[in-house]
Amino acid sequence: MQRRTFIQNTGVLTAALTTAGPGLLASSPQQTAAKNKLPKWKGFNLLDFFSPDPSKSRRATQEDHLKWMQDWGFDFVRLPMAYPYYLKFDRSRNITPDEVYQIDQQAVDQIDQLVSLAHKHNLHISLNLHRAPGYCVNAGFNEPYNLWTDKAALDAFCFHWNMWAKRYKNVSSKKISFDLLNEPSMRADMNDQHSKRSSVPGEVYRQVALAASEAIWKENKSHLIIADGNDTGSSVIPSITDLNIAQSCRGYNPGIISHYKAPWANKDPDHLPEPKWPGQVGDKYLSRAMLETFYQPWIELVNKGVGVHCGECGCWNKTPHDVFLAWFGDVLNILSTNGIGFALWEFIGDFGILNSGRSDVSYEDWHGYKLDRKLLDLIKKM
Repeated sequence: MQRRTFIQNTGVLTAALTTAGPGLLASSPQQTAAKNKLPKWKGFNLLDFFSPDPSKSRRATQEDHLKWMQDWGFDFVRLPMAYPYYLKFDRSRNITPDEVYQIDQQAVDQIDQLVSLAHKHNLHISLNLHRAPGYCVNAGFNEPYNLWTDKAALDAFCFHWNMWAKRYKNVSSKKISFDLLNEPSMRADMNDQHSKRSSVPGEVYRQVALAASEAIWKENKSHLIIADGNDTGSSVIPSITDLNIAQSCRGYNPGIISHYKAPWANKDPDHLPEPKWPGQVGDKYLSRAMLETFYQPWIELVNKGVGVHCGECGCWNKTPHDVFLAWFGDVLNILSTNGIGFALWEFIGDFGILNSGRSDVSYEDWHGYKLDRKLLDLIKKM
């Protein structure tokens, strides 16, 4: 699937915001040294509601999938949602600002069913607006306004989050969290994937994050809120470190490893240097040391008492499997030893542990699926 056009500019994805206060959970014993206020959740992103067009959505997650996750020792699921998925409007034309409020209750019920099934199998659910009114890191759906500059977009953003907060008003923060917006940035044209991109000004980000958080806390002051960092997830945001909002980082650095030959992430995917880990790749020497430098800001946040989780991580299926596992082992070890949990993008598919389509893996048959046992064993032990 097409995952992250913006990587062509940075080769990196990471995210963060801050946390403290009633919505956050106490550290577990293995997290004491790192002081992480978030549990060290481990799990997967599920893409059932990722497409803005329900007719193009993935095959629905089955209860067996959730049972397997639980049996394998995982406890976390992130649901990246596109808000148009659960709206009623004429999809033969561009959406209007008024139509952004037209909730399709049947679609919302579908989402609720998956949430309930996940809870049945003791999986924490993190609801995420991957596409919010006025912003998505990916184009492909015409937004009627800009979340960062237009009050109408911010009002709609708050409306959607208040709806979800109200729906789960009485659900414990141990079972559900609200991940405000996937990988934000400022883009010159919200509907042009390749238009000029820059950081969201700190005070603008604070305004948007605080408004949405207040819309959520209006329903339950202990609701747990998580948010991704600036620059499509690569930068800590000092302007919101005093807010009761947890942070989410990424596990895609460097992009030459995680998105090798990905056509949506590279201008010339057929002429890239062969990935190695560790080793010289192009003009850079790739090593664990560079990862330690990359994650240092997130580790510092954890040690300051800020809750941090890695909401997305993984590798597209064209990177040689041994290189992928060597690199990913270092990524997860750095996160894990600092009390930071993670969610693989995805469970089933090109980045996943099932049916990833790699040409250099000896798959194990798993109830009709092709299981990457080496990858599963790696993430289970972290």
